[in-house]
Amino acid sequence: MKKITLAGNLYLSRIIYGMWRLTDDQDVSAKHIQAKIEACLEQGISSFDQADIYGAYSSETLLGSALRQAPGLREQIEIITKCDIVAPIGIHSAKRVKYYDTSAAYITSSVERSLVEMSIEQIDLFLLHRPDPLMDANETGAILDSLIDCGKVKAVGVSNFRPWDTDLLQSRMKHKIVANQIEISLQENSALTNGDLAHLQTHSMVPMAWSPLAGGKLIDGIANPALTTMLNQMAEGFNVAPSSLAIAWLLKHSGNILPIVGSNNLQRIKLFSQALDIDLDRQSWFELYQAANGKEVA
Repeated sequence: MKKITLAGNLYLSRIIYGMWRLTDDQDVSAKHIQAKIEACLEQGISSFDQADIYGAYSSETLLGSALRQAPGLREQIEIITKCDIVAPIGIHSAKRVKYYDTSAAYITSSVERSLVEMSIEQIDLFLLHRPDPLMDANETGAILDSLIDCGKVKAVGVSNFRPWDTDLLQSRMKHKIVANQIEISLQENSALTNGDLAHLQTHSMVPMAWSPLAGGKLIDGIANPALTTMLNQMAEGFNVAPSSLAIAWLLKHSGNILPIVGSNNLQRIKLFSQALDIDLDRQSWFELYQAANGKEVA
């Protein structure tokens, strides 16, 4: 599978496996998590997306258990994780309210905890999870630079940032912000026209697409029956799953969008790479785009 260069010696696979639902599985054993990782690696999916908050602050711990059981996996994968959401659950159950924290102290403690929980020495890509209205860009930029300089983090990015949020933080950093993880799917495609993807391409940052299947709405047809019908019909013509076609629609974009896909079902995981085999022509792409928006392009 083709890899995308983000910075220096950091490369991510064209499709990323998202671990936000890891704790939803009935089987959270290290052996089963290892099987999921290996199912991804067999297809060339080598990048894995985490966040400190996933699984009520326990998902990173589960990944760490798998890596301790099979330490040889670490050198085969890239680990992405995020921080700054503090919610009154898990290790933060005593907090009164959900809030964001981009202070140097919180970012440092979160990175240190992530390294310990996942049993790794370096985070490949570290993201700020949400824009923080109280962010001190000077302080936040300095600690992110410091984490790269000391080798605890290979590169940094952001998540759910708008162009102006990213520009502010970048203006206070010496190292480049290399990625922005935003919601992009056929159903939620505003990033194509609201300036988000244009900004990322202008500044050579990689877009990472969370919820590329719109939380399953593209498949169940509840939100847009016409779009789901077209997906099903077109997917049948390509002899692939509708979900693979929806991912291929994102992969067609010239901005090197990296879809983050997640499932706890091993059989579904083994189908992820189908999307790379779909040669979606321009007219088919626009047919899906227009069905998603409910109207012809102007």
